[in-house]
Order: sequence, then structure tokens, then C-alpha cells
Amino acid sequence: MNNKIQTSFVDIIDKIEGWVSSFIENLPNLIVAIIVMVISYYIARFVNKWAVKLASKRIPQNSISNLIGRMCAVIVVSVGLFLALGAMDLSKTLDTLLAGAGISGLVIGLALQGTLSNLLSGVVLSFRKKIEIGNWIETNGFSGEVIDINLSSLVLKEFDNNLVVIPNKTIIENPFKNYSLTSKMRIVVECGVGYESDLEQVEKLTREAVAGLYTSDDDSEIEFYYTEFADSSINFICRFWVDAENAKNKLDAKSVAIKAVKKSFNANDINIPFPIRTLEFNNKLNVNNTQNGEFASQN
Repeated sequence: MNNKIQTSFVDIIDKIEGWVSSFIENLPNLIVAIIVMVISYYIARFVNKWAVKLASKRIPQNSISNLIGRMCAVIVVSVGLFLALGAMDLSKTLDTLLAGAGISGLVIGLALQGTLSNLLSGVVLSFRKKIEIGNWIETNGFSGEVIDINLSSLVLKEFDNNLVVIPNKTIIENPFKNYSLTSKMRIVVECGVGYESDLEQVEKLTREAVAGLYTSDDDSEIEFYYTEFADSSINFICRFWVDAENAKNKLDAKSVAIKAVKKSFNANDINIPFPIRTLEFNNKLNVNNTQNGEFASQN
């Protein structure tokens, strides 16, 4: 019994001595690994600040800039970790970490598929010049001013001051209309005049009313076209260009043009008819006709 105990103590002492010897032998490699990790940490901090500063010049969203900085820092630290493990001759451990990272990345990617899709879409939107903060856009049935593009969603402020939060993935996968990309918009005014109206005079008055509101720097003309013989009127459209960058400017311009055309028509006795239904009775009814028992009883 005593021999077994002594043998066990000897084995334990031998293992401890072996560990100490291995530690002393690998002490230079350990020091090198620690130095590599410290250097990589400070390099990662510098890279983080540099990447955030560089990204903020092109991306107005702080969340996206910070994300890019953190990703660059993680890459630097990961490289430092692999170099440190290599310096300590832990190649097998390095292979195990790489295999585990691949499996973990696959599991996390499947679990957070929607979240990662919105995150990547937010990064893509941040680099798109065709949609920026302050633009007036229309997408997915909503229209408003872009006030924020973050890592998960895009925020619109509508006419009524309500905020609409739209996932970034939805913006990427669906078309959108950006009113702020151009400085001009075409306004279309539709109207109808009575059949008794002088059509030449109507066209002249409409052109003059619109021309008195907006002056154009280019050669774009005011377009006027009669479109149809309707039930109660002869309908026409008038098209012209105005300086506008959002839907509100477009509505304002159309409203002003309609008031100007209506005022001009009133001053020149041009009738803008509303739908009229005429009832005509060709069979002369005689309520006193004694042959009709119903009418006779009423009399």
C-alpha cells in the first residue's frame, strides 16, 4: 500500500517537473506571443479610429462608421491571435479554432439570417449615393423624408410628421422613387371646359396663366393637349416644369396652377362644367287621365 502511494507521488512530481520544464522551454515563445497580442491590441485601436474617421467622411450614419471600425479592429486582433498561437507552436489548437469558428459562424448565420441581411443591407444603403439622409423618397407604399439609415432599418418622416421604420432588406429588394435626385419636376394639370367654349381661347388662357407663375431657364415649353370629348366637357391636360425636390413642392406647384387657371377662366367667362344628367320624358303623362285607375284614385 505504501509503495503504491509513493509511486503516485513520484508520478505527480514527474508531471509537475515536466510542466515546469515545458514552461521554461516555451517561455521565450510565450513572451513573443504576449508581445504580439499587445502590439495587435494597440494596432487595432489605431485602425479602429482611422477606419471610423475615414468612413465618416463618406457615411453620415455614426452607427455604420462605428461598425466598420469595429470590424477592422476585430480583423487585426484575430490576425494577432493566430500569430501568437503560431509562435507558441500550437498549430493543432489553431486548426481547432478555425474549424470551430467555421461551424459557429454557420450556426449563427442561420439563426440570425434576417438580422444579418438587414445589417448588410444597411451597409449597402449607406454607400449608395442615390439614397441619402434628407432625400424625399417613395417606397413600399410610403413617402417621406429620410431622417436616418441605421444598421437595421431606414426611417422616413411622412407629411403628417409620423415616422415610418422600414427594414433595410425591404428597401434593397424593392424599387423606390427618389424625388431629390433631380431639381425639376413635371406638373400635370387636368381640366375640362364646356362644349360652348372657344377652344383656341381656352388654350391661350391656360398657357398664359401658367407662364405667369413659373419662369424657365431652359427651352422647356408649356404643353397643352385636348384629350377627349367627355360626357359634360371637353377635357385637356397642361404640362409644365417647375423647380421641385420633393412631393410637397410638386403639390404646391399644382395647387397654385389650378387656382391661376380657374381665376383666368372666371375672368373670361369660360365654363368648367360639372357632370349633369338631364331627364327627358317623351311620353306625356296625364295625371288626370281617368283610364289610369291609380292616378284617378289619387285625384
